[in-house]
Amino acid sequence: MIPFVKAHACGNDFLVVEETVAHGKHAEIARKLCARNTSVGADGVEFLERRDDGSYFIRLFNADGSEAELSGNGTRCVAAWLAYSDGLKQVTLGTHGGPRACTTISCEDTSFLIETGMGVPQVHPQMVQVEGVGAVEGANVNVGNPHFVIFVDSDDFSSHGLAWQALGEKICFHPDFPKQTNVEFVRVLAAGHIAFRIYERGVGPTTSSGTGTCASSTAAIALRGCSTSLEATAEGGTQRVVWPAPAEEMRLTGPAEIICIGKVTL
Repeated sequence: MIPFVKAHACGNDFLVVEETVAHGKHAEIARKLCARNTSVGADGVEFLERRDDGSYFIRLFNADGSEAELSGNGTRCVAAWLAYSDGLKQVTLGTHGGPRACTTISCEDTSFLIETGMGVPQVHPQMVQVEGVGAVEGANVNVGNPHFVIFVDSDDFSSHGLAWQALGEKICFHPDFPKQTNVEFVRVLAAGHIAFRIYERGVGPTTSSGTGTCASSTAAIALRGCSTSLEATAEGGTQRVVWPAPAEEMRLTGPAEIICIGKVTL
């Protein structure tokens, strides 16, 4: 039996599992536990390591068993759990995408509002040639993990004659991205408000993404002249991003809620 905590951030759900029970079987555990019809179900598993020096490190494994650098929403879910279980209102979590400092702004029972430092984004325009589609213009964004952002005008986020889910899959697995990439489809609604959809590497379409929120906002600010403080709305809800200047850290504020605590067979 493996102890777990399930939490979600705007519908993007994660399991928090202690590193001590993994025994090197991270991918196997993630694939098993994330299965929605035969196990607990989640978009990914955050393995939480409590180190001897008092620091914390998390490893994210997606539902397909692949390991990612980090997840903004997953990191926030772990911070919410540590605030709930250990009373830590401020905590820095190490990730393979760099350390992420989290501050609990407010909490009510098992619901939390958390601000996270997301590092300094990197962005540049990029063109991808997609077979059967043609040239797709977008932006390559790195916020600790890779993203390709496409701006769209359509209400349904379709682009190049395809539903966003279909084009997102093609680009995610495109040869230009040998390690695959997350793909966002972004509509600029106003200077301080964008909406987006995400095809997440290792998962597929998801209701939300913290790093996807940051990547979409980065591209909108850097390439579309949007406000340095804006709201980004995905299917699962809205998060706030502040990026004061290109060389400064981006900050992400959004909710996280603990759903349940339990044990599951592997």
